[in-house]
Amino acid sequence: MPDAPVFEVDPRAFWSDPYPDLARMRAEAPIARVPQLGGAVLMTRRADIHREEKRIEVFSSRQPEGLMTKLMGENLMRRDGEAHLSERRALFPALSPRTVRETWLPLFRERTAAILDDLAPRGEADLVRDYAMPVSAEALKLITGLTNMAAAEMDRVSQGMIDGCSNYAGDPAIEAHCHDCTASIDRHIAERMPRLSAAPDMSAISVMERAGLGPDRISANTKLIISGGQNEPRDAIAGAAWAVLRHPEVRDAAVAGLLGWDAVFAEYARWISPIGMSPREVAQADTVEGIDFTPGTRVFLMFGSANRDEDAFDAPDRFDPWRDTSAAIPFGAGPHFCAGAAASRALIAEVALPMLFERLKGLRLAGEAPFGGWAFRGPLAVPVAWDA
Repeated sequence: MPDAPVFEVDPRAFWSDPYPDLARMRAEAPIARVPQLGGAVLMTRRADIHREEKRIEVFSSRQPEGLMTKLMGENLMRRDGEAHLSERRALFPALSPRTVRETWLPLFRERTAAILDDLAPRGEADLVRDYAMPVSAEALKLITGLTNMAAAEMDRVSQGMIDGCSNYAGDPAIEAHCHDCTASIDRHIAERMPRLSAAPDMSAISVMERAGLGPDRISANTKLIISGGQNEPRDAIAGAAWAVLRHPEVRDAAVAGLLGWDAVFAEYARWISPIGMSPREVAQADTVEGIDFTPGTRVFLMFGSANRDEDAFDAPDRFDPWRDTSAAIPFGAGPHFCAGAAASRALIAEVALPMLFERLKGLRLAGEAPFGGWAFRGPLAVPVAWDA
């Protein structure tokens, strides 16, 4: 059987807009090796990703030499089987749908209302920097237990780890910045632990300590939560708001209650997936769709491509919140399904989007909104104005 064919990309163009290349890969080479992405083999079709993500005995999440493990420690995302499940169970009380509903949701609303109170008199803002970033960060401070960390620092350390974990070109400055960010997280954890030990709560670091996880496990898993729990909701809040503002019929229906904000979020997360890919490493030789995979091969499961697969969605490049998004896999599909999905949906669909459009009357776009990223994707800025 043959090895995966080579598919060349321009790294800058791929970062700016990966979707044209991903569409070509789905059509011409749905499993392909991309030299410019560290020689990784990309899976781009939804059916292949949905099936193979579950076969952890072949496509393992455990990557001792992977960037995430080296930079952040071996967190539950980089473990399989019982090792993964035991830590997931330890964390579950902080992220369960019940905890989200009863503990976090009222606090999400309270923190978001305060942010909007400060923002409303200004009449203009960048939705990424001035709204989505602090809304996401304040929620994440509560969930992690790191209430001693400033919102801007939460955003900085999250982005620094994301940049580090996608630094396949090996830029030393990016790596050094990532180490600075992880050191900041460890300092904040050390500062908070004595108080949480004395007065436990439902935050992640508190429930992990009560479950018996040691300091290294708490540190690695907290970094995982921050690396995904800040930038992804941030990007989805600002990006979904931008999409709604570009589609007046969507805005009118959502504001009138004829279209649920949950449907808006679900379609946005399909259309522009904040989590564009998940890395795996081949643990044992196997063949998929006529392509040989050898142990040690790095594989990227391209969720962003799967969610625009023409075999699963009609007109997949169109933003359409009325479509059936049940085939989409923005949070993954296997045993590593995002543990924070319930919290993310609640924050975005029940708090951030409806409160934004309710509070800021006459909200409108005030300039171009550039997007960037392929492993993680979102708007870099969304300038808006409203009737102050």
